[in-house]
Amino acid sequence: MGRIHSVETFGTVDGPGVRFVVFFQGCPMRCQYCHNPDTWQADAGEEVSVDELLSRFERNRSFYKTGGITATGGEPMMQMEFLTELFTKAKERGIHTCLDTSGIFFPGTAGASGMPAGASDQERLAQIDALLAVTDLVMLDIKHMETKAHQSLTGHGNENVLAFARYLDEKGKAVWIRHVVVPGITFDETELAVLGQFLRMLSNVEKLEVLPYHALGKVKYENLGMDYALKDTPQLTKEQAKEAERIIRAAWGKAEAAQ
Repeated sequence: MGRIHSVETFGTVDGPGVRFVVFFQGCPMRCQYCHNPDTWQADAGEEVSVDELLSRFERNRSFYKTGGITATGGEPMMQMEFLTELFTKAKERGIHTCLDTSGIFFPGTAGASGMPAGASDQERLAQIDALLAVTDLVMLDIKHMETKAHQSLTGHGNENVLAFARYLDEKGKAVWIRHVVVPGITFDETELAVLGQFLRMLSNVEKLEVLPYHALGKVKYENLGMDYALKDTPQLTKEQAKEAERIIRAAWGKAEAAQ
């Protein structure tokens, strides 16, 4: 059994095609711009089985011919065994699987919930390998390229995230990189160029998604009685988003998006 916040039956922005999107409950990150703070607590949400989720998928399977299942959150890798079972059974049915993750649970992260108590890096890596074996695509959210700034933005450093990106490259696993551009935080020419230089070292990146910061989650924080750290931060304009992507791609050496 796993804990799920919600599902979106006809998702179009979380991987290729029309997708069945599963929002996992629980996340160790505390991103200042998170628009799903109600997924943070691991013991909340709805308790469901893998078979129940797949049954929901099958009800509308005809719509998912070019899509599949996406696990997002929250942080799906926080429920590693449940996630791996979901993707394993999905692959048995010929369903495309996509993992949207921060990569924070790559070996080396202290206190990784969802892993066996006292699990060694080797044991955790074996779990990740088992998951990747049934994962078609990874959407990796890189929050910030400078570790101290990443710590300030999310509550965690970025060493494990970048190590996971390198590991996915070693494994030849298809990756889409996502980067939220926030005025005053990541809308910075140096930070964006460093990201592009990092992507230059990877051979498995199929797509870059530059996501402009928006304040649509502010109302949710108010309803939950939570303080919204970026309440005074302006939203990123379309022009600024285009400029951010241009800077990344110039440093990456890929001036245009792949068709």
